[in-house]
Amino acid sequence: MTTAADPAPVSLWTVLRQWGRLGCIGFGGPPSHIRLLRQLVVERRGWLDAREFEDAVAVCNLLPGPASTQLTIFCAWRIRGRLGALVGGAAFIVPGLIVILALSVLFVASSPPLAVLGAGAGAGGAVPAVAVSAGAALVAPSWRNRGATRRWLLYLAAGLASAATVGEWLVIVLLGCGAAELAIRWRRGDFRGSSGEDAPGPAEKLRGLAAAPLALTWLTGGAVLASVAWEAFKVGGLSFGGGFVIIPLMQTDAVSHYHWMTGAQFLNAVALGQVTPGPVVQTVAVVGYAAAGIGGALLASAVAFAPSFAFVLLGGRHFDRIRGDQRARAFLNGAGPAAIGAIFGSAITLTRTLSHPWQFLVLAGALVLLFPLRRGVVLTLLGAAAVGVAVALAAGTVSP
Repeated sequence: MTTAADPAPVSLWTVLRQWGRLGCIGFGGPPSHIRLLRQLVVERRGWLDAREFEDAVAVCNLLPGPASTQLTIFCAWRIRGRLGALVGGAAFIVPGLIVILALSVLFVASSPPLAVLGAGAGAGGAVPAVAVSAGAALVAPSWRNRGATRRWLLYLAAGLASAATVGEWLVIVLLGCGAAELAIRWRRGDFRGSSGEDAPGPAEKLRGLAAAPLALTWLTGGAVLASVAWEAFKVGGLSFGGGFVIIPLMQTDAVSHYHWMTGAQFLNAVALGQVTPGPVVQTVAVVGYAAAGIGGALLASAVAFAPSFAFVLLGGRHFDRIRGDQRARAFLNGAGPAAIGAIFGSAITLTRTLSHPWQFLVLAGALVLLFPLRRGVVLTLLGAAAVGVAVALAAGTVSP
């Protein structure tokens, strides 16, 4: 991987247009984003070679936060430097943010139309199945790269149990599993040949970024906005494995602790993050909107994605060393399985939120679509929403 950003003769307008296109058509989550980005920067334009691209994918998976968003920012940085990273990252994020804010006005309203209530309840019924699908997709790669089988299973169980029971402590459990694996490897002497100056590990990165939400708390000057900022930072700076990892924590805080939204509205927020283009972490913008309107949504989105920009702008030239750093890999060998367990645990907490009997039939249908029939997440959620609209309009209520 290249160790410095040597700007290619690519205009900022090209970055804005191409990355904006990805932000508009990037439905389907990280796998779709990575495929579209590879087609653009490797296959069609040749801005990066295949090896560098795959190395960047690997490094982004080692970092906390939304990996596909970090990858889009890194690729823009490689071809146009820091300004390109800012323009490309914003172009990828903003289209989905605009769409999800527009939908939030409908779905988080105090008295939405009956059809909207039905669509939300239908899509919400399918959300737990989407969580199971997201976790299942990560099991095989993590299993192949596991250190010790027993510890892998223990970390998985710890993540699942904490997500299902004590969601507010999930971040501590994820970091604890990573630290435990790191300590085990350290005592075993696995890092004797590794230089402490090669690359900053995940712990050092997290300590450096931890000051961001504290600064925002002071700047915003409001208890609600400060809480939104801290919530968003946990999503963007402390989550490993994708947006679903942090759902139990968001659900506990947004629904049970702060009472920003109801359980049904939170299910809608998760569904909106899946069916809109761009990063699925946009769910946090819906939570921010429920807490403090448009200002809360914009603050939540800005804080959630700030760590991704920081990782690339401050550490992009070290990506090649991070990829080979044994300590970073050891940390992920603990935090990774715990994150997968947390995703499965989120399916449990989301299922508990279902309140209408017909939603469980929708959930069963969604599982059939996603697994035996192998249909996509967006199609599954849209189909579930259509069922919900039909039920609501036929019965005159979402609780027939």
